[in-house]
This record gives sequence, C-alpha cells and structure tokens, in this order.
Amino acid sequence: MKTVLVINGHEPYAFAAGQFNDGLFDVAVETLSKEFKVLTTVMKDGYQVEEEHEKFKQADVVIFQFPIYWFSTPGLMKKYFDEVYAYGVFFGMGGENPEVESKYGFDNGLMNGKPYMLSATMNAPMDAFNTADGFFDGKSMDESLLYHIHKTHQFCGMKALPSFGAHNVIKGPQFEADAQKWRLHLENEVVRLFTTA
Repeated sequence: MKTVLVINGHEPYAFAAGQFNDGLFDVAVETLSKEFKVLTTVMKDGYQVEEEHEKFKQADVVIFQFPIYWFSTPGLMKKYFDEVYAYGVFFGMGGENPEVESKYGFDNGLMNGKPYMLSATMNAPMDAFNTADGFFDGKSMDESLLYHIHKTHQFCGMKALPSFGAHNVIKGPQFEADAQKWRLHLENEVVRLFTTA
C-alpha cells in the first residue's frame, strides 16, 4: 500500500478560524484513506522536525492544505519549511542528481521526484486569475500566489501535481461544492496516478 502525507498549514487568527481549510483537510484524509496509508501533520498542533523528516521519507506523495494570507502562506507554514526542509535531507549543494545538468536549482534536490500537491483556500475569486484585466495580471494561481512554493519544492527535487484552489471562501463560501470538486481532484490526480501505474 502506498503512503500519502497530508499536511494542514492553517494558522488560526480571530479573523481566520479555519473551518473551510480544516474541512478540506478532513475531506482529503477521508478520501485518500480508502486507497492509501495516510500520515498527517497539523502545523498548529505542533510537530517534531525529525518526525517530519521520517514522514516525508515514507510518503509516496505529499499534499498541502493551507489558506492564502496576504498573497502567501501563513507564517507558520513558512516556519515549517524553514525548520523541516533541512540540508542533507531535502537538498544539497549541487551535483546530487547526475541525471540533470549541474546548474543552480536543478541538481540540488534530494527528494528524488517525489510528487506533491498544493490545495489552497482564498477569498480571491476565480476570475481574478487568467484574465488580462484581473488582479493577477493574467497569471494563473500557480504562476502568482503559489509560484514561490512550487520553486521551493522544485529545489528539493519534488514534482508538482495539479494544484487545487477554493475561491471566495469568506465572501461567498460554497463548502459542499468545493468539497466535492476536491474529492474528484484527489481521485483524478492522486488515486488514479498510483492505481494505474
């Protein structure tokens, strides 16, 4: 049986209790438990760095569920990356991967092509992306809000699976509809990846 690590990067504030994000985290755990051994980390409950290293080593795929705060990750999630993504475990100084050109950012990773997925909740509406006159200047969610997170994982040698976004979660939340879309996304992009391989 394959192993999936599902990480909840929510950081609670008075204005962001996290029910929507936590609900999608629960949907992921429930959906994937049918086909995978599921490991979890809930950042706000605390974590041990060495235990996280072991979870990443065990995991065949890693899924991050988190909210967007001010066009980025919550501070707690950034701290998690700073503490957990250690030299010698996630990355080296280059030359670690002889199959790629020795060039900064391309041969530093030690995660050996491990797939990961980003799932973000945000208040930005869908039409803020991919339209020339939208707030993100025609860029997609991956090209704007998630770009730096993708680069972090690329540097570590990981490979992106298609991202998922839940939009308008404060102004016009539609949890049941988004939860169903999230289930289908997981089934199509994660379950199918390993059951057809």
